[in-house]
Amino acid sequence: MVAEEIILGPVVTEKSNADIQEGKYTFKVAKNATKIQIKNAVEKLFEVKVLKVNTLTVKGKEKRVRYVAGKTPDWKKAIVTIDKNLSDMKYLGKGGKEVKISKKYKDSIDKFLGA
Repeated sequence: MVAEEIILGPVVTEKSNADIQEGKYTFKVAKNATKIQIKNAVEKLFEVKVLKVNTLTVKGKEKRVRYVAGKTPDWKKAIVTIDKNLSDMKYLGKGGKEVKISKKYKDSIDKFLGA
């Protein structure tokens, strides 16, 4: 599946807005998407480093319009935790020299609330 088919849209609630400060973003995703596919799609679309993905299936509610009973469809929600600590990585290269690598990721998702 393509990344645009996996991530269907953001879930904007009071709790999801409070979790943004901790680096947790909530998305509505395709029902058959796996955690690895969701991680790759978020990293590709928003250029961030994903640390963890939690998924859950939200059951549809029973609805009634006048005399006809029905049900809203089930859907899948993913809570994605991104890396907000973008410090430079250091390691020892050839000859024991210290080499720095700067990370090429963003520390937040700018397009989450339509900004």
